Amino acid sequence: MKKILILMVWFIVGCSTDKIESEASLAGTLADNQFVVDNVIACAASNENSELVSVFFYPRPGAKNPQCFESSDDDKNNFKNYSKIDAPIFDVFNGYLMKFETFFDEEKWVIVTFEEAGKIHLSNPIRLKYFSKSTEYLADNSTINAPMFSWQDGSYSDTAIYFQVISDEQNNLLSGTYTYDKFFTFYELDNVVLNITQKKPTSMVNGDTYNYTLMAVSEDNWVNMISSKPFVVE
Repeated sequence: MKKILILMVWFIVGCSTDKIESEASLAGTLADNQFVVDNVIACAASNENSELVSVFFYPRPGAKNPQCFESSDDDKNNFKNYSKIDAPIFDVFNGYLMKFETFFDEEKWVIVTFEEAGKIHLSNPIRLKYFSKSTEYLADNSTINAPMFSWQDGSYSDTAIYFQVISDEQNNLLSGTYTYDKFFTFYELDNVVLNITQKKPTSMVNGDTYNYTLMAVSEDNWVNMISSKPFVVE
C-alpha cells in the first residue's frame, strides 16, 4: 500500500511538473490555442542602465497578458526552445507603448506575445545584441525644424527602418510612425510604411514644447540608436 501511495504521489507530482514546464515554454503556451506569428510590433535595446535590456512592444487596444520568452539556442524559429521570463513591465509614453526590463547573461533571441481577440499573437524574433552592438544614445544626430525632422545614422550602418515618435510635454504620444527614409514631416504619411497612431493628431501649437524620439532598428529588431530631445514649435 505504501509503495502504491508513493507511486501515485510521484505520478501526480511528475504530471504537474510536466504541465508547469510545458506552460512555461512558448510551444506549451501555444498548444491548443490559435496563434498568429509576426503580428506584434516589438524591438529591443540596451537600457541606459548598462546591466539591463529593454524589450519594447506596442500593445494594441484590447491586448492583454503580455509575455516575453527567451530562446536557449540560436534556432530563432524553434518555439520549443523558448521559455517564459519573469520580467517587470513598464509604461512608455504613458502606456501607449510598453517594455520589459530584465537582465540577460548572454545574447539570445526573444519573442513577445499577447492575447487579442481569442488568439495569441507573436512578434518576430528579436536578437539581443547588447554586448556586441550596444545601443547608442545620441542627441546631436537630428535636425528639427518642426514640422520637419531629419536625422543621420550613428556608428552602425545596418539600420533597416526608423521609428519616430512625437509626444507632448506630458509625454503623451501624438504620432508614432515608421519610415525607411531619414526624414519625416508631422503628420504627413507619404513616406510612412507603418503607422501606430490610433487617431489623427491635432496640429502642433506655436510656442509649445514637444518631445522627439527616434529609434533606428536593424532587420533583426535590435535598436542600433535612440535619439530623444525636446523642441519648441516656432
